[in-house]
Amino acid sequence: MTMHDDQVDVTTEIVAALIREQFPQWSGKAIRLVSSTGTVHAIFRIGNDLSARFPLRLADAAEVLTVLEREAQASAELARVSRFPAPEPVALGKPGAGYPMPWSVQTWLPGTVASDADPSGSDAFAEDLAAFIASLRDADTRGRRFSGENRGGVLADHDAWMAQCFEESEGLLDVPRLRRMWSRFRELPRAGADVMSHGDLIPGNVLVTGDRLSGVLDTGGFGPADPSLDLVGAWHLLRSGPRDVFRRTLACDDPEWERGKAWAFEQAMGLVWYYVESNPTMSSLGRRTLDRILESTE
Repeated sequence: MTMHDDQVDVTTEIVAALIREQFPQWSGKAIRLVSSTGTVHAIFRIGNDLSARFPLRLADAAEVLTVLEREAQASAELARVSRFPAPEPVALGKPGAGYPMPWSVQTWLPGTVASDADPSGSDAFAEDLAAFIASLRDADTRGRRFSGENRGGVLADHDAWMAQCFEESEGLLDVPRLRRMWSRFRELPRAGADVMSHGDLIPGNVLVTGDRLSGVLDTGGFGPADPSLDLVGAWHLLRSGPRDVFRRTLACDDPEWERGKAWAFEQAMGLVWYYVESNPTMSSLGRRTLDRILESTE
């Protein structure tokens, strides 16, 4: 089952043809589809040191190119400031071989995604995650402000989306209780200027070796946002004990901590119903995050 109504099919044969046509220097490398719970890109390994990312949802090619160029700049910037390894942009591909949009090539990072090697009980991982976020917060925004896209601005701007989530979640979740929770979250006051943020710290975007953070993926959203945005990682990735370690390491006060919880809540609500059939792992992630948030308020 596809995840999106406008999803584009990408096969190993298509990727091989694109590489032969556009990057013949890599044509002798093995091409393998990467099993992933990701919802935005199909990812293929090219040999041992590269990966190709193909947008899954059909869009205007020129608009996709603009997005990929922006993401490449953001990924390169994050890689320069991060205390942990992150993919670096290598090239941008063009439409062809039956694939209608531009695509990107990055360096490949070793490690196991946190959705497969659960580090949620590790205090050391919690400290690593906090150190990663701190390194991003220390980066210069160069006067940039939140773009207005996706999460990271005003919580109440997501009211329409949340209304849809509550409607779609009838029969799946305790919607009345969750509505009451959102009514409180949406009014939480903002404190502090924008800081540089990863923007999507979910298990599929975090690499683990042993019980330590070994790398961070999907870095194209790196940019200025609410300082509490990256605190979603505390709820997506950590159990209560390590979560406390994470909070102490970052020295989060109550307003910032609650806003981070609110951003995690907003994201999790959408994951549960949207992917309930097409991507059960993502749907389960949403449920687990909501459970952690509910438990923390009891």
